[in-house]
Amino acid sequence: MQKIKSLMARQGLKSPQESMADLSPVENLRIPSKEELRELREQSIDPQAEQEIINSIEEVYFSNDSFDMVQHELEKLPLELNLLELEEHRDKLKRQQAAVSKKVADLILEKQTAYVKELERVTALQTNLQLAAVICTNARRQLSVAKEGFTEASLGLLANQRRRQLLTGLLKSLRTIKTLQRTDVRLSEMLEEEDYPGAIQLCLECQKAASTFKHYSCISELNSKLQDTLEQIEEQLDVALSKTCKHFDVSHYTKVQLAYTLLGKTQTAMDQLHMHFTQAIHNTVFQVVLGYVELCAGNADTKFQKMQYKDLCTHITLDSYIPCLTDLCKALWEVMLSYYRTMQWHEEHDKQKNSPDDAAAAADSDELVVDRSYVKKKLEHGLTRIWQDVQLKVKAYILGTDMSNFKYDDFIVVLDVISRLMQVGEEFCGSKSEVLQESIKRQSVNYFKNYHRARLEELRMFLENETWELCPVKSNFNIAQLHEFKFMGQCRSPSVSPNRQAMSSNSPAQEELCLFHQFLQEGNPFEMHIEQKEEETEDVLASNGYESDELEKSVYQEYDSDSDVPEELKQDYVDEQTGDAPLKSVSRETIRSKKKSDYNLNKINAPILTNTTLNVIRLVGKYMQMMSILKPIAFDVIHCVSQLFDYYLYAVYTFFGRNDMYESSGLGLISSRLRTTLNRIQESLIDVEALGENAGVHGPAEDRKEKVPSPHLSQLVVLTNSGTLYGLAQRVVATESLVFLAEQFESLQSHLDTMMPAAKKPFLQQFYSQTVSTASELRKPIYWIVAAKAIDYEQMLLMMAGVKWDIREIMSQHNVYVDVLLKEFEQFNKRLGDVSRHVRIPLPVSNVLWEHCIRLANRTLVEGYANVKKCSNEGRALMQLDFQQFLMKLEKLTDLRPIPDKEFVETYIKAYYLTENDMEQFIKNHREYSMKQLANLVNVCLGSHINKRARQKLLAAIDDIDRPKR
Repeated sequence: MQKIKSLMARQGLKSPQESMADLSPVENLRIPSKEELRELREQSIDPQAEQEIINSIEEVYFSNDSFDMVQHELEKLPLELNLLELEEHRDKLKRQQAAVSKKVADLILEKQTAYVKELERVTALQTNLQLAAVICTNARRQLSVAKEGFTEASLGLLANQRRRQLLTGLLKSLRTIKTLQRTDVRLSEMLEEEDYPGAIQLCLECQKAASTFKHYSCISELNSKLQDTLEQIEEQLDVALSKTCKHFDVSHYTKVQLAYTLLGKTQTAMDQLHMHFTQAIHNTVFQVVLGYVELCAGNADTKFQKMQYKDLCTHITLDSYIPCLTDLCKALWEVMLSYYRTMQWHEEHDKQKNSPDDAAAAADSDELVVDRSYVKKKLEHGLTRIWQDVQLKVKAYILGTDMSNFKYDDFIVVLDVISRLMQVGEEFCGSKSEVLQESIKRQSVNYFKNYHRARLEELRMFLENETWELCPVKSNFNIAQLHEFKFMGQCRSPSVSPNRQAMSSNSPAQEELCLFHQFLQEGNPFEMHIEQKEEETEDVLASNGYESDELEKSVYQEYDSDSDVPEELKQDYVDEQTGDAPLKSVSRETIRSKKKSDYNLNKINAPILTNTTLNVIRLVGKYMQMMSILKPIAFDVIHCVSQLFDYYLYAVYTFFGRNDMYESSGLGLISSRLRTTLNRIQESLIDVEALGENAGVHGPAEDRKEKVPSPHLSQLVVLTNSGTLYGLAQRVVATESLVFLAEQFESLQSHLDTMMPAAKKPFLQQFYSQTVSTASELRKPIYWIVAAKAIDYEQMLLMMAGVKWDIREIMSQHNVYVDVLLKEFEQFNKRLGDVSRHVRIPLPVSNVLWEHCIRLANRTLVEGYANVKKCSNEGRALMQLDFQQFLMKLEKLTDLRPIPDKEFVETYIKAYYLTENDMEQFIKNHREYSMKQLANLVNVCLGSHINKRARQKLLAAIDDIDRPKR
């Protein structure tokens, strides 16, 4: 390009730019002349040769515009110059230059027209540009005037306004930063006020504001400080959450939950809450037990604080055991109540969230729903976990002390407290409290074994020191009046403690409330045991067991006090001195007709029992109370209850009823059922070897440990004095106290049956049918001894032996022995009256006594008639006369009807009139007579009417009847 320019310069041509620069707006435009163009055209001879010349030009000449061809050519010169060669080279360069110039000229000429047109356009453009320059100059001048007059002032105002706005924003930011700097003071105040939601809200807002102003260097330090503050709030929030485990406060817990919701840590809060509850249980029980241990230790030794809880429980003394247990349960109740109220809060909170009126409920996110579901499941699962922790802590406390030496009342309090705790567990999470049941069962079995063994020994001591005097109780005495049986009157279920029932009996509506509803706001279910003890009073003893004459006269004026005594019992007594009838319409005639058979003439109709009987009844009440509280050992307790009754029955039998003459009497005084019962008691309960020399040799020690030595009658009790009818008063008190005890057992059967395990109920039924029901059967053998000794039957036999029966004329006067016998009965009747002045003799007792005496008298009559060697028909008539006289007088002494064994005597007397054939049939049908009595009939009555062979036949028949007995 440079070469072309140089060529054009030599030829007077210029580039368009240079031409334009040289041109004035009009004059400087130059166009090549025709001569110049023609000269250029003429120079070219041959286009092809010309092209070859151009092609021969070195490439370097076409490289760039800065190419220095002179320098290039000079550099090509050899070191030794040759003129010819230089000239040839110069000519060659000239030809090349000429060819190029010619080529360029041809091209210029070819574009001449376009060049001219374009040049004209350029000229027009130059003119327009000059005009535009003039316009712009004018505009600038006018703008300069406007700038000076208006723009500078207005824009200055705008700039100042903008600067003001920037400074205002800066001031606001600075104030915000200042506020942020002072936030920690307000946060501390809010934390002191326990306004955790407000503190967190403020802290989060400050963090948000700090992120807005993070471009300020002072804010970065503030941001880290706010983060530390937020962590501090979370720590204090955790402490606040732990406080709800012991004392739940709705407003406090609401603040805490709202705070965790703001932090977005609802699930974390619930996890932490359960950890705090677990820790609260441990800390609570440890502190309670530690307090009592240190208090009892009485020194400042801190070794207890380093002990494990289980080891600490073993240092509790017996005196502090129950107060510590009560306080322990109270503290655990507070923890469980807090958990219950926590669940209640969440349930109510969820209901409010789910209510259709709550517009915000619809906007709940899925995350909130998940949180709520998690919290609900966690709380439900926590119920069992919390209760399990409580059981394990209480179990360690229960098993940490040996309770075998506890007093009964103290042990019952322990059972009652644990029973109440198990009820709390059942209401808390539906648990059956297997851990507590097992631990208290272990202690109860251990305690009850020792307790029952001691009570049996105590009962033996009572029986051996018992003088069988009447215990003066009121006429309306009932076992329900004894505080040992108060729990039955409250009609409570075995798992419910007496205290709660005492309250619920006063307010039935309150009974339906569970403990958590009942003590939701205040109170504690473990606070009432001491008060309960103070309320336990009983009034069962009469002011004077042996009423004076004045009291006797006023018995029926005070009759209203016996309004709860059954009607049939009220009719068993009357005031003989005044003859006044009771207020209940009982006629004087009825009273007088009864006075001969019922010997409670001056005693009110109070139950007959002794101090020992009362003691046994109290023991039964204590056993049942223990059984009702602790059902798992119900069978063991009932078995021990049966042993108390067995031992009492066996003692009464051995003291007053054992006699070798029973079998020989032929009266069937001891039934097979009673005999089986007595044998069973002797084998299972009585240690018959205890007094033997080789007591330690026989039987395993463990079996003998369960047995008790047979009791011995007190030496103060005299049973050989005829004046007291051979201890009849003591016999009546002993026997009737046993019957009374049996009646009380009968009344308790339904209650015992409800507590007895189904598999063991046959034992209870067998105990009642074979033991309790046999108590009244002891009357026969015990009173038979009195009846056998009270009347001199041997004297009557001697007197009958002196009577002549083979008389030949019918007598109108009975024999003297009848009068003597009736005299004996009258004396017996008088003695009964004397005894009745000390001890009321119930109608069944007097009936048994009269029955025994009459039966023995009648059998003595038959025995006397069987001793007769000779007897005529007139003698047989005299026998009938004697017997009829005896019956007539006897019926005036007793109301007992029919007269026992009346037919026994009459049939025997009438047998004197039988023929040989009738006698044989009589012998077969009447086996109640002895062999001697039947043989006498054959020998005396039929001896003169039958031959020897017939007599031998009848005697052989008698012998056949008697052979199986032998």
